[in-house]
Formats: sequence, C-alpha cells, structure tokens
Amino acid sequence: MIWIPIVGLALGISLGLIFNITVPSQYASFMSIAILAALDTVFGGIRASLERHFDSGVFITGFFSNTLMAALLAYIGSELGVDLYLAAVFAFGVRLFNNIATIRRLLMQKSRAGKSAVK
Repeated sequence: MIWIPIVGLALGISLGLIFNITVPSQYASFMSIAILAALDTVFGGIRASLERHFDSGVFITGFFSNTLMAALLAYIGSELGVDLYLAAVFAFGVRLFNNIATIRRLLMQKSRAGKSAVK
C-alpha cells in the first residue's frame, strides 16, 4: 500500500508542472500552508505503510481535513491580523521532518535486515 501516497504525490507534482496555474500573491500563505499540510499527510501515509498499518480511509480523510484546516487557520489569522499560519507551519513542519526521519530509519532497518538475510 506504500504506492498510494507515492502515486498521489507524483500525480500532483506532474499535474502542477503540466498546468501552469498561478496563485495570486494574497493567497500565497494559504497555499503554502495547505501544501505543507498535504505533504505531511503524504509522508505520514508512507510512514504508516512502512509500519504496516496504512488505512486508505484515514489517509484520504486526513489529507483533506489537514489541508482544509491549515488553510482555514491561515485565513482566520489573516482576517484577525495575526500570523496564525506560522503556528501551522511549525506544527506541520515538525511532523513532516519527524515522518521523514522515521521513514529513513525504517528503510535503513529493512535494508540491513535484507543484507543480513542474504548472508
């Protein structure tokens, strides 16, 4: 099941490169935080798949709810004149790097286990 988030990420990047969609500068903070939240969910899905507890329902609902909540938080912050999106950037950034670190460790463990099984 690791292929679902990877295919989704590749498809999203491909569509972004094919269609030249420009985002107005006033929406840049909303889009950046929404993309960060989406990436956090994708890497969380890859991690869950490597840990063998991936659930596509949790992945899909998490993807949309995290993305929408992050964009909503940025919007509310801009309406209040407070940089609330920075809190979301921090939270999703920490989670994203934690997921990447865990993925790296899991892949290294699998690689080492594969090498020791060959010997």
